[in-house]
Amino acid sequence: MAATLLGSALTCVSAGYAMAAAVLTRRASTRAAPPAKAGEVRASVLKPLCGDEPRLYDNLATLCRQSVTGQQIVCGVRDPDDPAIAVVRRLQQDFPGTDIQLVIDPRVHGSNLKVSNLINLAAQARHDLLVVADSDIAVPPDYLAHVTAPLADAGVGIVTCLYRGRPVDAFWAKLGAQFIDDWFAPSVRIAHAGGSRRFAFGATIALRRDTLTQIGGFASLSDRLADDFWLGELTRQAGLRTMLSDVVVSTDVTETRLSELWTHELRWLRTIRSLNPAGFAFTFITFTWPMLALGLALSPTPALFAVALAGVIARGSTAGTLAAALRAPLRDMLLFAGWLCALAGTRVQWREQVMSVRDPQSAERTRSPSPLSSSNGITKKRPL
Repeated sequence: MAATLLGSALTCVSAGYAMAAAVLTRRASTRAAPPAKAGEVRASVLKPLCGDEPRLYDNLATLCRQSVTGQQIVCGVRDPDDPAIAVVRRLQQDFPGTDIQLVIDPRVHGSNLKVSNLINLAAQARHDLLVVADSDIAVPPDYLAHVTAPLADAGVGIVTCLYRGRPVDAFWAKLGAQFIDDWFAPSVRIAHAGGSRRFAFGATIALRRDTLTQIGGFASLSDRLADDFWLGELTRQAGLRTMLSDVVVSTDVTETRLSELWTHELRWLRTIRSLNPAGFAFTFITFTWPMLALGLALSPTPALFAVALAGVIARGSTAGTLAAALRAPLRDMLLFAGWLCALAGTRVQWREQVMSVRDPQSAERTRSPSPLSSSNGITKKRPL
């Protein structure tokens, strides 16, 4: 009897989650952001860089092709030999009408090297509106107009954006993009629909300079692993609201080997666990295929088979394409395996750094980075 009840619960809850995810994903895909006003947006976009990443030039160039004018783009590295420097120099030549500044500053202000870079960049920002965005992000032409507009409301602390995966042409990269598109983004939309605002994503965080000063500047994040999450959390603790923009940006997914993808996703999952242990413990209900299989194994009734079929159809709808739907069972099994591993352990790899997530508010550097990786370690935004 207990096994039957457990199987019924697993099947129904997992299928219900899959259907909710499909509905909200569909709704988001058909809802366009309202037209943005053209004109001048005096905002400083802070871009911490590390190495000549794939599509780096193209991603940065999207900021130079905005429907507004007046933006300052501040790119920064720590290593004077970082190959990203040449990319920024080329950008300055190709877009002479755009205010693009390159900062080369080796100073380290804490264990989080990306935040060290941001501290150095912020000193060169000329405007009172600040936009922090990871280096592997491509944005639409109306991006700056949309993400800065809500900041006219003094009650808004930050504006952040969801993102979709843009994989290179490799199987594991496509599977990695599905981590974002099929699992992470739907989970955020469900949380958002339920009223939660406890999120902030490195893909984009826009805020006013006075808000940043109020929470202690980027220095308050210098020893935190999940710097993007805490940038939002500190503004919420100050009584300010978090806004999720209608704009969805694109992020590159470049892992071409299972080992690379596993390391990346394990870091995300362990970081999520460190921030919300109780919620993370119940994340298994979001892994549609393994949970439906387990539920049916425990309670193989015709009614539950019908429920599971509805869940599978919904899961395929969220995947979007036939090829992605066919990868969904493997995608969900890999997530389940990653979740099991993330339940234990405290170490994560961030570029060449190995860091600890024991303290949800900080990260202890446990191994010195290589010279190039110390340029900052902009890794992903992800659900931290």
